[in-house]
Amino acid sequence: MTSFRLSRHWDDDRGDVPGWVLITLMTAGLVIIIWAVAGPALSDVFQQAIDRVTGF
Repeated sequence: MTSFRLSRHWDDDRGDVPGWVLITLMTAGLVIIIWAVAGPALSDVFQQAIDRVTGF
């Protein structure tokens, strides 16, 4: 009886795909926005670190 309840519970998970798609798209959007804002600053920090190591 318990295995029947568990298998029935997992079969009801069909409608959750659009939620995962939305979460994935929102996460990708946040990464793009953060990268666009912080990218130039991170590039400058990296360039300064390379300049200090190489002595230029």
